[in-house]
Order: sequence, then C-alpha cells, then structure tokens
Amino acid sequence: MATQQPPTLSDVKTLRQRARSHPEEGALTENYGADRETILRILNESLATEIVCSLRYRRHYYTAKGIASSAVAAEFLEHAMQEDEHAGQFADRITQLGGEPDFSPDTLSARSHAEYVEGKTLQDMIREDLVAERVAIESYREVIQYIGLSDPTTRRLFEEVLAVEEEHADDLLSLIQQIGDPQKRN
Repeated sequence: MATQQPPTLSDVKTLRQRARSHPEEGALTENYGADRETILRILNESLATEIVCSLRYRRHYYTAKGIASSAVAAEFLEHAMQEDEHAGQFADRITQLGGEPDFSPDTLSARSHAEYVEGKTLQDMIREDLVAERVAIESYREVIQYIGLSDPTTRRLFEEVLAVEEEHADDLLSLIQQIGDPQKRN
C-alpha cells in the first residue's frame, strides 16, 4: 500500500506571485480546489431552501391558533429570522466566489430542497417545519461530505448552518412532545 505524500507548502515568492495574478477574482485564488460552478449551484439551492423555510415559518407565525399558539408562534418567528440570516450568509458566500445569488421568486420553490407546506393545525405546522428541517439537515450533511477539503470556508459555513438546523429540529420535536401529536394517537 502506497503512502500518501503530505501536501507541500509554497514558498513566499510563489504565494506573492500567485496573489498578484487575477486580483479581480478576490478571495478565489489559484489554489481553490472545488468545482466553483457546482459549489455556486449548491449555495443557490441552499439559499432558496432557507428563503422557503423562512417564508413557511413566517406564515406559521401569523396563522398559529390554539391554546399553545403564542409560545409556538414565538418559536416560529425566531426560526424564521435565523433562516433569513442563513440565506444572507449563503448569498454572501456566493458573491465571494464570484457568483450571483438567485433570489428570483419565480424559481424559489423549484430550487429549494424543502417544500412549502402550510399545515392546517398547529401540530401540522410544527410537523411540516420539522420535516423541512430534516430535509435541510440531510442535504447540508451531504454537502459537507461532498465539499470535503476542497473549500474549507464553504464547508465551515454549512457546518455552522447545520448546527442551527439541528437545534431547530430539536426545538420542534420538543414542541410536538409538549402539545401532542394527533398522528400518534391513531
């Protein structure tokens, strides 16, 4: 079995020389190891996912009704604001990589990994939000594995967003357990 050679470090002169070539590309340097077009597509899909999730949470915030609705609605609004923050982070990274964030409402739901399902009851709303969080969790884990070492900054961004999405899933599961899940009673 052949041993892998450790990566080599460039000398200072080479680093400086490479940095001076194509400065108009900003943070995207010669040794960027990922497929930029694929990363931009993934980031734009994730941007759409976060926007769709934020919109669904906001709808749920405004339409939540029932005995536990005020506490649940507050959770919906908090999650919506965090999803907005994630969307902004993804848009920032897209522009850092020389791409254009796609905010087109005409294609948002088609590009989003999560669906926009309204839900009729408070329990339905929580369940739909939990399903959407699980979709994002699964998707972002796959993205992190795909990126590997080729783009540490984008990978770290997805890792940070993933941690928040996992917290959201835990929050929603706790809400279901607190107010009950009618689907479990059948």
